Amino acid sequence: MRLALREMRKNKFAMAGLIVLVLMFLFCFIGPIFSPYSMDDAMNIRNANKAPSVDHWLGTDKVGRDVMLRVMVAGQTSLMVGIVAMLVTVAIGSTLGAVSGYYRGWVDTVIMRLADIIMSIPSLPVLIILGAALSELKMDPANRIYLVMFLIGFLSWPSLARLVRGQILMLREQEFMQAAEVLGLRDRRKIFRHLLPNTVPIIIVVGTLAVAGGILMESVLSFLGLGVVPPTPSWGNMISAANSMIEFQKRPWLWIPPGVCIFITVVSINIMGDGLRDALDPKSKR
Repeated sequence: MRLALREMRKNKFAMAGLIVLVLMFLFCFIGPIFSPYSMDDAMNIRNANKAPSVDHWLGTDKVGRDVMLRVMVAGQTSLMVGIVAMLVTVAIGSTLGAVSGYYRGWVDTVIMRLADIIMSIPSLPVLIILGAALSELKMDPANRIYLVMFLIGFLSWPSLARLVRGQILMLREQEFMQAAEVLGLRDRRKIFRHLLPNTVPIIIVVGTLAVAGGILMESVLSFLGLGVVPPTPSWGNMISAANSMIEFQKRPWLWIPPGVCIFITVVSINIMGDGLRDALDPKSKR
């Protein structure tokens, strides 16, 4: 791991992506503390749709709320959706991939066919249909966020499961596993104490990229009004202001800042993920 970190530090693009990502987290999670405004402030229609100024650096929205504060708080939602969706993907994908590769036979066949079925289903249309169903059911926005996180993560596990399975199939034939067999260790200990830890590099890289995918998927759903819904802000539902031609042409400060945040965050995560892949797997270097 130390060697990987050393290789990571040599990659200037990856380090730049990491620095930008850290700054984005500080902006979203620490920034609101220093804002003179609060999300609990009453709506002030007289202050609505004000252009960027000294008092409001990114202007105000249609009900007079500070856009910069909302961008920061929306970033908390979008980043948390990406992170939780990634954790769901890693938990399901790594576990099923390890079980499939270790037991092989009919267990492997069942899990891999299930993965094939899920991979054959286009994720975005499924999420749009489920989002529309949730809208009809009028689910509480606070609970809806968690369901969106789980759905995004659940639909993303098959690719990780396949990668982990391939590694497990190779590792289970190594000498250390033969020693574990001789010692009579339980299957659970072999899988979770000896095999899975050796797949951590792949899990880290896929997990990193899964965060970016989760943020993008949430943004698309929220833009369509099917993901995170007001009053909970997210970058996606803030960009939905661009649905109105008046807002799109006359008030770009309502949708450009969250769009720029999505772009910067996703690009930074992808660059950092590529750097992690190169650092953790030297054979992937070209």
